Amino acid sequence: MGYAAHKEIDTSAIPIIDIGPLCDGSAEFDVAREIHEASRDVGFLYIRNHGIDPELIATAHREGLAFFRQDDEIKREVSINRDHRGYLRPGASKMDDDAIPDLKESFVWGHDFPPSKKMRPLEGVNQWPMSMPGLRPVLERYLAAASDVARHVLRGCALGLGLTPDTFLQRTSRPLSRASLTYYPPQPETLGPEVFGVSPHTDFGVLTVLCQDEVGGLQVEDYEGDWIAAPPVPGTLVVNVGDLLARWSNGKLRSTPHRVINRSGRERLSIVLAFDPDFDTLIDPSVSCADREVPGHDPIACGDYLVWRMARAFSYDDGPS
Repeated sequence: MGYAAHKEIDTSAIPIIDIGPLCDGSAEFDVAREIHEASRDVGFLYIRNHGIDPELIATAHREGLAFFRQDDEIKREVSINRDHRGYLRPGASKMDDDAIPDLKESFVWGHDFPPSKKMRPLEGVNQWPMSMPGLRPVLERYLAAASDVARHVLRGCALGLGLTPDTFLQRTSRPLSRASLTYYPPQPETLGPEVFGVSPHTDFGVLTVLCQDEVGGLQVEDYEGDWIAAPPVPGTLVVNVGDLLARWSNGKLRSTPHRVINRSGRERLSIVLAFDPDFDTLIDPSVSCADREVPGHDPIACGDYLVWRMARAFSYDDGPS
C-alpha cells in the first residue's frame, strides 16, 4: 500500500515571480518575460505581490472550513447543478475515465448571469447556503480580486508571446470563470497509491490561480514524468497554464499534469480560480503563430470546449438539471 511516489526537490524548480512591476506598469516586459519562461518550461509559477488582501484570504479560508464541517444534509441543500454551481460531494469528480473518483469536496461559484431563456450551459446563477449568510460576500470579493490577478498574468502571457496585451482578454464581460473552495480530508496511507485527493490531470480552461493553505499536498509532473512537490510558499499564489491557453498559444505554453495527495493528517483547503473568458470567445491558435507556422488545432469556442470537458469529469447526480 502506501502513497503514490514523488520527489522532494528545491522549490526553485517552480519559479517565484514578483508581478508587482507588471501590475503597476513599471517593468511589465521584464515580468512578462519571466512569466513566459515559466509558462513555457514548467507550466507552473508562484507569484508574489499579487494584491489580494491577506485578511480576505484568511476569512475565505475560515468560512470555507466552516462550510465543509457542516453535516452532509446541510451541504447537499446546495448540491452541484448542471451549470456547475454549488456543492460537489466526495467521489463526484474524476479527472480521467479510468481514474478512481477523487476524495475532495468542493463548493463552486462564479459570475452570476441574469436569468434568461437564452442562457447556455455554464451560464448560471450561483447557489448560496442559507446556513452561512456571510459566505457570499466574502467569496464574491475573493472572486473579483483573484480575477484581477488572472487578468494581469494573462497580459504578461500575451506580452511574453509578442502579442498585444489584451489578446487573451478581449471578451470577458460574461466570463465562464469558476472559483471553488476545495476541501481535502486527511488521506490515510492505507488507501494505497491509486487514490488521490484529486487525481493526475491538466486543467481544462485558460488559467488557474490557486491559493494553497499551509498544509501542502500539491504535486506537479516534470518533463521526465516524475512527480515533484509544489509546497506552499508564504505570501504567494500558484498560477498554472490550462489546456485552453496551451491550445491558444499553439503549444508555446505548457499545461502541466498535477495532482494532490494530502499526507498531512490534517484538513487541507485550497481556494481556486479557473479563469475563462466569455462562452463565444474563439480559442484560435493562429493568433499565436509566426509566419508560416501551422496551427496545431482548429478554432473552438471556449464554452463548447468547457462543456465537453466537464461532462466527462463531473457527476451531477446530486443536483437538479
